[in-house]
Amino acid sequence: MKPLYVALAAGLTLSGLAVSVAPAAAAQSVLRIGLQDDPDTLDPASNWSFVGRHVLQSLCDKIVDVDDNGQIIPMLATSWEWNADSTALTLKLRKDALFHDGTKVDAAAIKYNLDRDLNLKISRRKPEISAISSVDVVDDYTVKINLKEPSVPLLAALSDRAGMIISPKAGEALGEKFTNAPVCSGPYKFVERLPQDHITLEKFPQYYDAAKYHFDQIIFKGMPDSNVRLLNLRSGQLDLIERLAATDVDAVKADPSLAVDPVVGLGYYGITFDITGEGANLDAGKKAAIREAVSLAIDRDAINNVVFAGQASPGNQPFPPTSPYYDKDYPVPTRDLDAAKKKMEEAGVKSVNLELLVPTDAERQQVAQLVQAMVQEIGITVTIKPTELMTLLDVARQGKFQSHLVGWSGRVDPDLNITPMLACGAAGNDAHYCNKELDETLTKARAISDVEARKKEYNKAVAILLKDLPIVYMYHSQWIFAHNANITGFKANPDGIIRLTDVSRKN
Repeated sequence: MKPLYVALAAGLTLSGLAVSVAPAAAAQSVLRIGLQDDPDTLDPASNWSFVGRHVLQSLCDKIVDVDDNGQIIPMLATSWEWNADSTALTLKLRKDALFHDGTKVDAAAIKYNLDRDLNLKISRRKPEISAISSVDVVDDYTVKINLKEPSVPLLAALSDRAGMIISPKAGEALGEKFTNAPVCSGPYKFVERLPQDHITLEKFPQYYDAAKYHFDQIIFKGMPDSNVRLLNLRSGQLDLIERLAATDVDAVKADPSLAVDPVVGLGYYGITFDITGEGANLDAGKKAAIREAVSLAIDRDAINNVVFAGQASPGNQPFPPTSPYYDKDYPVPTRDLDAAKKKMEEAGVKSVNLELLVPTDAERQQVAQLVQAMVQEIGITVTIKPTELMTLLDVARQGKFQSHLVGWSGRVDPDLNITPMLACGAAGNDAHYCNKELDETLTKARAISDVEARKKEYNKAVAILLKDLPIVYMYHSQWIFAHNANITGFKANPDGIIRLTDVSRKN
């Protein structure tokens, strides 16, 4: 007799094929991009969605960026220097950058933004740059960032949303409503947003590197169903899509009118449990043994093969196996129902009911259905609740959930794969988890620059997380992009973010 989840896998279908395609935009100067979800806020300080980062990358320049080898490279900062004990970072800024409202990007603007990230009530950036004690304007284009203690991950944080610089003029005028009319200094400026439909940006002619951006307008459309995104790409309604389903890769490769660009990602996907929030399940949220049972009951290889055509990597840690910080002493567990049932006995329960919030995209719905069938065999009944991403993130932030399947896109520094989600009181800590030993370990690791020495501390952190399991890590996916063959210059980056530098359309 086949296991229930094997039978289920054979019958999994992708929903949403009846959804209408996007209206065509005929102009050659328009690039139309299909995203997996509709982004949340367009304020870098409060944004938490991965898809939001695609839009913000074109809208808001950062202090530094990351290249496709994971190296920190200049952006608004042309150079940087640490002091002798790594407690101060001095940035030299380019002098030709302007905000979309015509004001200058200068040292005062950098200070304004870092102070805003640290103090704005709705900011999610606080744990990423919490080591900052103060920011000094040395001169018009020199900034000194003073730290409470050495923080190796700081530059990596400044290559993401914590380093995205908004116009102080607009920030002061709009406050927490900045997301409604964002003003930054990127190659494209904001035009309009129709929620659940599209976001439109247009080229900013005064951008210092404008010659490297070849489209007059960018339109982002959220389409949770990967089949619908591909249908729109094939029909010419979209030019580029993110997160092509792994099961569609071979077919797209065989189509001469299309191209595929995959890259191994830096992040993870897993089930986050609300440990102490008001929505915490009395069993799974309170008893680590039940979460261990869930982990042992999951067949990660089956999920990889069924949903991702073998192109993902089964996982059990915040870091993918390709990371130098991956701890080989904790290999990915194989499915062990006997051990899982013993963990249920250890927890003193025979059955558990668990609500699982899952974004509406087809892949994660399939993963959830497989998990549902797998854990049912040990007495855990999972109720899957498909939830639009923005709603899910809001509910999770409030602690009004039992578990969710979201994941993290990953960063080049290992600290940023743990601290924003699991440090005590972190803005992204959906689990409402707090372990002082973990926090102390992470603090120590952030002050160490040597990879091998840092690895020892992150190994300790992994051991703590695998004992407590606020997140049951399941897999590390590839970022798979597909685009029309006439789109040239696009290159996938391991952080999964769409960069449009030197991307153009062949005539």
